Order: sequence, then C-alpha cells, then structure tokens
Amino acid sequence: MIGYHEAVARLKDGAGRLATQRVVLADAVGRVLADDVVAMFALPPFDNAAMDGVALASTGRVASAGSEWEIGACIGAGDTPPQDDASAWDIMTGAALPARADTVVPVERIDRLPPHVQEHAPRVRLLADVLPGANIRRRGEDVLPGQRLFDAGTLIDAAQLMLLAGAGIDRVEVARRPRIALLATGREIVATGAPLPAGGIHDATSPYLTAAVVAAGAEMVQVTHIGDDVATFQAAIDAAVSCGADLVLSTGAVSKGCYDFVPAALETRGAEALFHGVAMRPGKPVFAARLREGPHFVGLPGNPLSTAVGFRFLVEPLLRAWLGMAPEPVRRLPLAMACGKRAGLHAAFHGTLHCDGEGRLQACIAEAQASFRLLPFSHSSVWITLPADADRIEAGALVGVHGHGHLRPPTWSPA
Repeated sequence: MIGYHEAVARLKDGAGRLATQRVVLADAVGRVLADDVVAMFALPPFDNAAMDGVALASTGRVASAGSEWEIGACIGAGDTPPQDDASAWDIMTGAALPARADTVVPVERIDRLPPHVQEHAPRVRLLADVLPGANIRRRGEDVLPGQRLFDAGTLIDAAQLMLLAGAGIDRVEVARRPRIALLATGREIVATGAPLPAGGIHDATSPYLTAAVVAAGAEMVQVTHIGDDVATFQAAIDAAVSCGADLVLSTGAVSKGCYDFVPAALETRGAEALFHGVAMRPGKPVFAARLREGPHFVGLPGNPLSTAVGFRFLVEPLLRAWLGMAPEPVRRLPLAMACGKRAGLHAAFHGTLHCDGEGRLQACIAEAQASFRLLPFSHSSVWITLPADADRIEAGALVGVHGHGHLRPPTWSPA
C-alpha cells in the first residue's frame, strides 16, 4: 500500500495533454482551451453611446443645465454616424458616436422643446450639468487588440462563450476529451429497472461514473457488465483498446477475496502494475496499472462511495493532466465540528458548506459515511479531505474542500 499523493504521482507520471481539436464556438462549452486566446479586435470596436439620449459636441467643456441644443440627426444602433457640422444628435444605446461628439446626455436629463417658428429642427434643453465624456463606451475599453483573453487550460462556460463571441472568435482550439471505457464486475449487479433476483442489487456505480466522466470533461466510450468471468473481462479490455480508450476503469473485484480476479487477470496479459492499495479512506483496495497496449487501467472498489472517492481523487487528477490543465487549486475552510479518523489514511468525507449568520463558511462533515449509503451522499454538496497524519481534527482547523468534480467548484448553503 502506498500513500495517496504517491499514487496520484504514479498515475500522472508522463501524462500530458492528449491532443487538440478545433471546434466551432457552439461546440466549445464544457471544453478546455488548448491554446491561449488573443483578441484580434477592440471591444467595443468603436466609441458608442452607453444609453439612449443626446450626443453633444461640447468641445471638452461642461454642458450646463439650461443650455439649449439643436438636434442635427437621429443615430440608431448599426447606423453610420453622420459627418456633419451639428453639435447635438439624438442617439440610441450602442450607436456609434459622430467624430466630434464627446458627451451623451441621458433622455431623463433633457426637455424636448418645440422648434422656432421658421425652423423645423427639434431642440432640447439640459436639466442638469453634464461632464464631458459622460455615458460613452470607449473603443477598446473592455478589450484591446492583442490582449490575452484566456490562458490555455481554461474551461469554457457560458460566460467565456459570451466574451469569445463578442470578440468575433468563432472557433477555438480545445483539448481532446479523454476516452474512458468502464467494466462493471459482479454477478450480483442488475441493471436499473430490472427485477431483482435473490441476492441481487441494482447497479448504482455505472450510471454514476458515466455521469461523472462527462462532468469531468471526458467521454465514456464503452460500458460493459461482465459478472465475474475472467474471459469476458479480457475480451472487454480488448474491445476497449480497439475503440481507442485512454483509460479503462473497472468497479469491484480488486480486493483480496476469492472473486477479486482483476489484478491477476491483468498480470496474465502483461500489464505493468502501478500500485495495489492506497492509504485513503474510503477506497483503499484500488488497483492501477498500465496496459501493455498503452492505456491506463484503474480498478476501483465496488462499494459506491469507494468508487466515487477513487474516481474523484485518483482518476480526475489524471484527467486534468490529459486535458492540459494545471493541478486543481487547493481550497481550505475551517471544520465545523471535531472529527476523528484513522491516522495514516488520507480521508475523504462527503458533506456540505454552511454559511453562518455572520457570513463565515464552515465545512460540515455528514454523519453517515458508510460506503454503501447512497442517501446521505445524494444530499451532500462537497468533498472534505483531512490530512493523513492526524487521528483527530479539531473544530476550526482548516481542511480541504472540493466540488463533487474537478470542474465543479464547491457550493454552499445557508445555515
């Protein structure tokens, strides 16, 4: 058995970004940038009005309350501004300013006046002083040409998509999604919705891992239920290799029981064992190897929470490396209540973050942590990790807090 951090290091040894793909912006959400993104154009691309009102050519002076201005034209968004010698223009939000305009007065601060008898041009009177430069969005005020928008390794979500689209970028280079194949062992496992025979249990881990793989930025290419048959297991690995899997995951059959055949089966096919057993709770029996054909293999224990912890804290760091992302940032918060644990084990508990009445976040470990209990985990919002060396962590001590997945930051709820 090896320590948790050594296990992560062995899995990630030599791992880097797998490959890149160029995708249209509509397909970029949830992907990780493979290159830095640099703006080609200014944003805004031209000086424009920040609100509906009147643009003035005030020659850099304060436009005084009570002053009257004759309107030369009306400029809408998308119009080319007139090249005239007027000093005032009706203007809409986002419309380009005439070259001489240096101030925009909002509609709420003007009075519309009737034209003089011999004139037909509308006039306005200002209701308050207006400083030069007011209510104007300047060219490049948000983004300058050549400015770096995002670093490689950035996850693209809706907010990033908005900026990329606004900057006129329609395609981006992203990391290829790691391809994962899942092999679920155990003759007692029954598909969800199927009748349960005596001694059978519904398969909770395969649906969970399928969703977790996608949420982690990877792609599930194969899910195979193999019972406890070694020949079927070997055939499923051959199929996973043939479909280009970067990682083969299995659930169950990695401990020391008479049906735990996975380590021996991989040894017979020439796989290079990386470790068997990690000093972590839950999930200690986890097994990892490198297949002779190249893909990684990680055998997770069969209990659902052990599976979840093994995937979150061993597999996801490897996925980050394959996606070209930096190691996950460490987030720490004070522990709400003292907690005991076995010294020497890297412990991961599910729980919640609560904000007290004074706005202070605390990490709250759920009471029920048994590996088979699904209901308490379904009500959790974070993972909470405790250091390996101590057997008791006191209330107020800083502990690690992690989202359910590496791409999902921790969330909190009111007390």
